[in-house]
Amino acid sequence: MSANASLLKVTGLTKSFGGVKAVDHVSFSIAQGEMLSLIGPNGAGKSTCFNMINGQLQADGGSITLDGEDILGLPPRKIWRRGVGRTFQIAATFASLTVAENIQMALLSHAGKIFHWFKPAARFYRAEALALLERVGMAAQADRPCSDLAYGDVKRVELAIALASKPKLLLMDEPTAGMAPAERIALIALIKRLVTENGLAVLFTEHSMDVVFSYSSRVIVLARGNLIAEGGVEAIRNNDKVKSVYFGSGKTFEKETA
Repeated sequence: MSANASLLKVTGLTKSFGGVKAVDHVSFSIAQGEMLSLIGPNGAGKSTCFNMINGQLQADGGSITLDGEDILGLPPRKIWRRGVGRTFQIAATFASLTVAENIQMALLSHAGKIFHWFKPAARFYRAEALALLERVGMAAQADRPCSDLAYGDVKRVELAIALASKPKLLLMDEPTAGMAPAERIALIALIKRLVTENGLAVLFTEHSMDVVFSYSSRVIVLARGNLIAEGGVEAIRNNDKVKSVYFGSGKTFEKETA
C-alpha cells in the first residue's frame, strides 16, 4: 500500500434505531500514519460509527474496507485479527493480574492459545510483553497488579494490550477520558509517537479540544448522524458550521439538500 493510500475507507455508512438515524450516509477515509479525530456533540453518532467499524454493531447500509478488504458485517474478533485494535472510554484490564500478565493474555489470545492451559499462562510471551510495556513506558511496573495502578497508567496498559495484536489501525474511544491534564497530554503524545514510529493509523473520538487541535492530522465532525465538516485542524477550528453546531450556539443542524 502506498503512503497516501487509504487504509480504512468508510462509504455511505448508515444506522437507524427505530425512526432515528444515528449515522446517516457517513463517508471518510484514513491513511497509514494519520491520526484522524472524530468529534461532535453528545448524540452525534460517534460511538455508533465506531461500533460499526469494529463489528460490535451491524450497519444498515454502506461499506467499510480495511486495506482494500471488505470488513463490513464481520464479527469483532475477525476484524481484530485483520489488524484493528480498540481501546475504550473506560479502560478494561484484569485488575487481579499483574501488568505483564495482562499483556501476556492479549498475546496468547492473538496467537490462538488462550485455552491451552496445560502450562501456567504467565510462562508464555514474557519477553514480548515486557517489550510492549517498554514502548508505553510501563516496563518498570510490569509485576504490579493492575488494581494498584493510577488510572493514567491503566490507560497505558490498555494501549499495550491493543498493540499486542500488531494492529494497522487503532480505534480509540475517548483515550484521555478521566485523566488529569498532564496525564492526558503525556498519553496522547505517546500515541502520536507510536503513529510516527510504526506507521499506525489512529481514529479517535475526543472531547478535549486541546488534544484534538494539538495532535490530529485531520478532523471529521458529526452532528445528528451527519458528517458536517472535515479537514485540517485550522480549517475545522475556523469553520462557522462547526462553531455553531459543536461549540455551543444552540443552533440546530439541518441537513443540506440539493
